[in-house]
Amino acid sequence: MTRERAVLVLEDGTRYDGWAYGARGRTLGEVVFATGMTGYQETLTDPSYAGQIVVQTAPHIGNTGVNDEDPESRRIWVAGYVVRDPSRVVSNHRANASLDDHLVRDGIVGISGIDTRALTRRIRDAGAMKGGVFSGADAALPESEQLDAVRSQATMAGASFSAIVSTSETYVVPAEGEQIGRLAVLDLGVKASTTRYLAQRGFEVHVVPQDISAADLEALAPDALFYSNGPGDPAASDAQVELLQESLRTGRPFFGICFGNQLLGRALGFGTYKLPFGHRGINQPVLDTTTGKVEITSQNHGFAVDAPLGQVLESPAGFGRVEVSHYSLNDDVVEGLRALDVPAFSVQYHPEAAAGPHDSMYLFDRFADLVRARRDGEPLDAATADATTPAADITKEAN
Repeated sequence: MTRERAVLVLEDGTRYDGWAYGARGRTLGEVVFATGMTGYQETLTDPSYAGQIVVQTAPHIGNTGVNDEDPESRRIWVAGYVVRDPSRVVSNHRANASLDDHLVRDGIVGISGIDTRALTRRIRDAGAMKGGVFSGADAALPESEQLDAVRSQATMAGASFSAIVSTSETYVVPAEGEQIGRLAVLDLGVKASTTRYLAQRGFEVHVVPQDISAADLEALAPDALFYSNGPGDPAASDAQVELLQESLRTGRPFFGICFGNQLLGRALGFGTYKLPFGHRGINQPVLDTTTGKVEITSQNHGFAVDAPLGQVLESPAGFGRVEVSHYSLNDDVVEGLRALDVPAFSVQYHPEAAAGPHDSMYLFDRFADLVRARRDGEPLDAATADATTPAADITKEAN
């Protein structure tokens, strides 16, 4: 079979020639790299990657094909896909299609056969930047026209994708075993594994649209609120921040992951900022300042909360005391928040970790314990019973 030419163009003018992979045409987005050695199907179907052209640093992709059990959502969300060596043969008893088949099905324009190591090093040096993949007839466009298309696209900063990836109607995932309460999950790009693990903890999970009103949320009468992962700039999500603030004032327990962590940070009164090239992979070391343990985590984020480590702060928005509960051991980025006077906590990484490590699964149990405590009239403390040492003290010891 004859291979078709394709090209990846970065906004700084760098070009990488390769071969068409997946659908043909052009796609534009922010070029980022993901370091996971496995789990490409989960990566592609993670809504947090909407608007991004994902570069896989693992050189061989697609050898186990795809199946109907591992997708994290209803479709592939990446804007484009960049791999070095796509497998020509699918070899796995669970596979029912090739990765290339699904890329074509969902219209994902990709490129293969480029030096992904060199590309990753460039992003590491210069930061994530706008890019475009051109194949088919678009590969023959003048270089200047391709570069103009790349540079004229909007940046990720200030972008909101929640309305694109969120459910349009509420749906329910039934609780497994003893039901401990009704949980409203704001779908900002939620993954199937997240709702499954919440249901396994006894939550009747009501997944609601990202634009649900405060009145409709109260009509649902949830016992707790959860904000999911998702794509985009947290600074462009004012409505979701206001909704969370109203919920926090009721004393309703809250747990947020990834994008939900950033929105809790904003709700508490802190700012957010864009990272140079983000954290995307399944081997990110994080310190839990509550226990002093190091967790290997699965992450996918390009923005972070701006809050100081190692001290108890007063929430600028009036929600009492707050502390950073987790931080990255690679670059000291805030990886979790805990409110000490309202029942709310969050983490920046993905504790469901599909595919990835299982070090952080305890967070779902911590949330369930928090909801049980409120139901049973016990003192509410997002730190839970194992938090015997102030986070600020452990942070000082770790440093």
